[in-house]
Amino acid sequence: MCLLTTNIKSKERRCCNIETYKCPICGNTDIHSIGYLNGKPYCRRCISFRGEEVEHKPSYPKKAPIHLEYELSPEQKELSNKLVENYKKGIDSLVFAVCGSGKTEISLNVIKYAINCGDKVAFAVPRRDVVIELTNRLKEIFIKNTVISVYGGHHDEVEADLVVLTTHQLYRYKKYFALIVLDEIDAFPFKDNEVLKNIFFNSLNGHYILMSATPSEEVINLFKQAGKDILSLNTRFHGHPLPVPIFKIGHLISRYYHLYITLKNILRRNRQAFVFTPTISECESLYKILSMLFKHGNYVHSKRDGRNSVIHEFRCKTWKFLVTTSVLERGVTIKESDVIVFNSDNKIYDKGTLVQIAGRAGRKIDDPHGDVVFIAKKITKEMEDARASIIKSNKALQDMLPRD
Repeated sequence: MCLLTTNIKSKERRCCNIETYKCPICGNTDIHSIGYLNGKPYCRRCISFRGEEVEHKPSYPKKAPIHLEYELSPEQKELSNKLVENYKKGIDSLVFAVCGSGKTEISLNVIKYAINCGDKVAFAVPRRDVVIELTNRLKEIFIKNTVISVYGGHHDEVEADLVVLTTHQLYRYKKYFALIVLDEIDAFPFKDNEVLKNIFFNSLNGHYILMSATPSEEVINLFKQAGKDILSLNTRFHGHPLPVPIFKIGHLISRYYHLYITLKNILRRNRQAFVFTPTISECESLYKILSMLFKHGNYVHSKRDGRNSVIHEFRCKTWKFLVTTSVLERGVTIKESDVIVFNSDNKIYDKGTLVQIAGRAGRKIDDPHGDVVFIAKKITKEMEDARASIIKSNKALQDMLPRD
């Protein structure tokens, strides 16, 4: 038999129509991933996605004034208006914009338009930490509307004018949202996850906007083939170039020396430092070493209890350096901070991840520059590609500037 539970009788197969079974949650039709419980089929792929589903209720047009303390750049306004036009025409969009270009700000007008129309709207991202930070930002922008966050262990409220949630939690909203803005489409765990992709489309009852600083060639080609709209933005909102990574290469002792000198210089200039490591174990061990050499540091990773408090304290400058895994590669903006990637030649770091990590530096209008240092045993293709991608974006920015 082709099922993992091979002792299913053929009459059970016929009775339950396993050959035509489609999972109502993730859309899976692969019979190799279907099991049986009490004679009924269930999907093994999304067995962890179980819980209360949101009941469909009528929604009504609401005013959604946007409160921003700054003006969008001309490039941002152009893309923002285009997103509204596409939504009105029923066209899905891909926003391909560099780190720090203000993708969230670009999406505000189309969110406003959808709420004004009475449409149900979601802003989805793969990671819980980003959901929390993004919810706080959007609450300050849509001050007259209800904005809630929904993620694992936090789903007492599930309905609002704007629902900010992890991609996992979309399973609660079957054919629910008229507009979904999905940011960080290339981030773990959404990237290459067919279950989450199916759940995303299953929650959609209208149109979507995908956003990324590093979309895959596959996604770009799919949009081109389908005739959907790709909107590009190669400039950060403050108009300054992205920091280009510097490579520090050497054996183990040399790498630790480079790390010591680089971090020492950052702290001497009264700046803060992200120190990225490829694994949780390296994160903890490296922090122990650095804590003996430098004061006022801490560490975070996906399994660290109280990491949200540590991140908040880092933002408030309680900590001068923060050793972290890629859990902070996205969605965190710290003024006057520089970036170190230790063992950047590790296979966990692909081009997109390294570009995103480099994008943590120079994100503020009053601090548009920053240092990014990759420390490794050897230069990998991913490191070269990441630096080349940043240089290419900076060249596109330079070509846009007026010449004397």
